[in-house]
Amino acid sequence: MSELTRRIIFAVIAAPASIALVYFGDWVLAIVLSVLAALAAWEFFRMARETGALPLEPAGIALAALLPIAVHAQRLGVYTLSLTAIVCMILVLFASTIWLRGPTGKPVSSVAITVFGVFYAGLFSYIYALRYHDYAVGAGAGTVLVFLPVLITWSTDVGAYTFGRTFGKKKLIPSVSPGKTVEGALGGLGLAIVICLLYVRFILMPYAQLGLTIQGAVLFAIVVSIAAQTGDLAESLLKREAGVKDSSRILPGHGGILDRFDSLLFVMPIAMLLLGRLLLPVPQ
Repeated sequence: MSELTRRIIFAVIAAPASIALVYFGDWVLAIVLSVLAALAAWEFFRMARETGALPLEPAGIALAALLPIAVHAQRLGVYTLSLTAIVCMILVLFASTIWLRGPTGKPVSSVAITVFGVFYAGLFSYIYALRYHDYAVGAGAGTVLVFLPVLITWSTDVGAYTFGRTFGKKKLIPSVSPGKTVEGALGGLGLAIVICLLYVRFILMPYAQLGLTIQGAVLFAIVVSIAAQTGDLAESLLKREAGVKDSSRILPGHGGILDRFDSLLFVMPIAMLLLGRLLLPVPQ
């Protein structure tokens, strides 16, 4: 079975479940994202250990899992995650290295890698945040809005793989990912633009009463596609340094959580930022 076939099968199976999950939203979505964040943090720390680092793994996994829950709590008005709380968390982690690591246990790198791992895995929280975007009124609108960057990311992946296999000659960054080509990257970018324009016109506007100008949709597709490909390369860089093929084997035939969601982790915060400036309500 080819890589493209496996990706399509995975998408066909995962898509309906993902749509239902995002549509329902609320605590169910927060819990699933919390589990994904915890698994992603575990994979990240696993790779970090392969490089000789000593992350504060249990604390990092727990904190990554708490981030989507904190975003959910903030929406409900139960708790607001402040910058001060984040600073205090980092200070507690740093202080814990006095007993857990000591001067010979790489305390500085332990804290730095742990904090980065928490926020990297915690980027799953942006799926929840986008689902409840201020402009998205209702479950349907929120769901449609979430799947705009998701579909562009998937289109970029499929386009890059297809065009790369068919026309690829010039390597993109062979030291990081030998299989990726310039032709593939451009093909993924082109398909992302087409899919974004179609999605905005036939899905986002009629079903969410939200839209983008043609220029805005093209800009959004370009930036999201570049972010998706950068996220993929960034995770490849982590695996190269760790000397592993996959982040884990949680998903049979697909590697780990980071292998499947590496692009989306880069995309979601950028999509949130761009949509706050480009998104326009469609007049009734």
